[in-house]
Amino acid sequence: GGFGLLVVIDHGDGYTTYYGHLAQLLVEVGQFVEIGQVIALSGNTGLSTGPHLHFEVRCEGVTVDPLSVLP
Repeated sequence: GGFGLLVVIDHGDGYTTYYGHLAQLLVEVGQFVEIGQVIALSGNTGLSTGPHLHFEVRCEGVTVDPLSVLP
């Protein structure tokens, strides 16, 4: 897909975060993750023009401004 290798974290209350274009995944589907845990290595997979991290926050499936929800 467009995101290439992708990790999606479900934070509860309808919030999910997306981490895309990754080079290597370090977590598995259904795995519990902790704050500060390395979940992947950034890369250039999917529809990407160079190495970078695509970070996205969604609420109930709708993309929202990360600055409106992150501390």
